[in-house]
Amino acid sequence: MKASLKEIIESLVFVSLEPLSFDKIKSTLTEFQDEDIQIAINDLLERYSTNKRGIQIIQAAGGLLFSTNPDYDIWIKRLLNVNRKNKLSPAALETISTIAYYQPITLAEISAIRGVDSTSSLKSLLQKRLVKIVGRKKGPGRPLIYRTSNRFLTYFGLQSIGDLPSQEEITKILEDEKNSC
Repeated sequence: MKASLKEIIESLVFVSLEPLSFDKIKSTLTEFQDEDIQIAINDLLERYSTNKRGIQIIQAAGGLLFSTNPDYDIWIKRLLNVNRKNKLSPAALETISTIAYYQPITLAEISAIRGVDSTSSLKSLLQKRLVKIVGRKKGPGRPLIYRTSNRFLTYFGLQSIGDLPSQEEITKILEDEKNSC
């Protein structure tokens, strides 16, 4: 019995511990054509998005991964005895937003943009692995340089940093919200 390419890819996504990239799928499925793999991926994504299922395949952090359907969060939390999602504090959200939009960036630059010391928020983001250290800046003191991680993309359901709304989009959203009040 010959295995179907869609089911093979589905099983690869299922066992992968991180978002499974197209390149990783290609390097694993060398006996299949790239175009056939892409068609199978597109079919899988469509099949999961059009059927009301408890699980779904989503694109995040440059790859594919299984996720539970958010419509069923209440029961999942009940099963796992989770009272609330591990949310980021307002300070951490502000810090990670600054990093996302201005990366690569140093702690001093983050604090200057925010107008407050960001050491604690940055430490929390590093512990959650939403931010990573990518080197040192050339100059006095050689401060550490920070960027968002792939886990950041997964946490916020983004394919890439380019999926973040632009400054203009944010301004328009805030203006529309202000005008509707």
